[in-house]
Amino acid sequence: MPDWSWIGSLLDFCAAYYTTQLVRCAAFSFLLLGLVMLLRKMLFSERTFLRGLLWSSFLLIPFLGKLKLFYENKAVVRITGRITHGTMTCLWADRIYMAGILIAAVCIFGKRLRLRKSVAGMEKVSLDNMQVRITDVNVTPFTVGLFAPKIVIPKVMLESYSREELRSVIQHERTHIRLGHLWFGLAWDVLRCLLWVNPFLTVCQKQFRADMEDICDRVCIQGSGRTAHEYGMVLLKTLKLLSSKSEGTPPAVTYAGEREFADMKRRMGEIAGFRPYHKRTCAGMAAAAALVIAALMLAVHTHSYVKCNKDENILIYEYADGESTVISNNDSSTQQMISYDDSYVYVDSEAFEDFCMKNNADGDVFIVFGGFHKLPGFFCGGESCLYETGSDAGVVKIPYERQMSDWMAALLKIL
Repeated sequence: MPDWSWIGSLLDFCAAYYTTQLVRCAAFSFLLLGLVMLLRKMLFSERTFLRGLLWSSFLLIPFLGKLKLFYENKAVVRITGRITHGTMTCLWADRIYMAGILIAAVCIFGKRLRLRKSVAGMEKVSLDNMQVRITDVNVTPFTVGLFAPKIVIPKVMLESYSREELRSVIQHERTHIRLGHLWFGLAWDVLRCLLWVNPFLTVCQKQFRADMEDICDRVCIQGSGRTAHEYGMVLLKTLKLLSSKSEGTPPAVTYAGEREFADMKRRMGEIAGFRPYHKRTCAGMAAAAALVIAALMLAVHTHSYVKCNKDENILIYEYADGESTVISNNDSSTQQMISYDDSYVYVDSEAFEDFCMKNNADGDVFIVFGGFHKLPGFFCGGESCLYETGSDAGVVKIPYERQMSDWMAALLKIL
């Protein structure tokens, strides 16, 4: 029968490798989330667009797990060393973390799929030169879908609103689509899945969506040519209408967020304080934020380990009485005694015998070489051979067989 044990080994390696990175990313997310919430409240409470731009900093989080400072900075190593050792050695913890990602993904994206399936069966109506879906449930309007977005409005709104008021509602949802808020919501949900150990990402989702709504409201008011008062009256009418019609109706969960009535009141307060903005200034801020994020991405990439780091080290260890003891690792003297090609290891027996005697190596001596590492401690594709002590030949030629197939090595390099 074929040996399938390599599948389990590969999955365990991937679980340890990615858990190590994601736990570090989660630690950064705690710090960044605290900073963003503080800045929102202290400095940018009245600067809607800057509040929205703050959330773009979370694009960096998934790429911080491979930073070299986790291995080279003594203070960071002292703080995170035990966690790193735990994620590298405790396979049960790695499996729990991966299971948590799977459960979070099923819950979050299962909810999206159910909503999308529900919307697909709704009645279609042509409004403002586009197809709009109508629902019998009393919810605030929302949009679902990324590549083919569908706007959903409640039937009670269709029956009670004038054409101009409906056009204002549809314009608001179109603005969400145009500004890319649906994609931002997807990115946030992905982050919540990967970093499920940080519950505050879910808790602060309300603030994230509130900032998206405030930006959308400001863009709609200025772009529609209507006054903030007229725009606010449509929102007030929505609040009154859904409040009066929602008795006995279970609360609905929508893709665009559960816009609770308290949140609608908050939006009305923001709208009341509306002041026209300069489009060029906002575009400049967005461009500057994009440049800053790009520069930070480049800095993170520069100071991180690449996917595949060729390993030039030669490790020598002794196996005796059921225990392995490392004799030498990355010692320049061993590289002078040992070389290898695709089929053989060449050892200067005289120098190596002296080396073994100095290190009191009485058991079996193994030479490990080649391969690559994803991160320090995550080695792949290394080869090994047994050196038989007592040889008097000048250069000992030791054959070896490759322990990892080419396709497996290629797979690990791209993971």
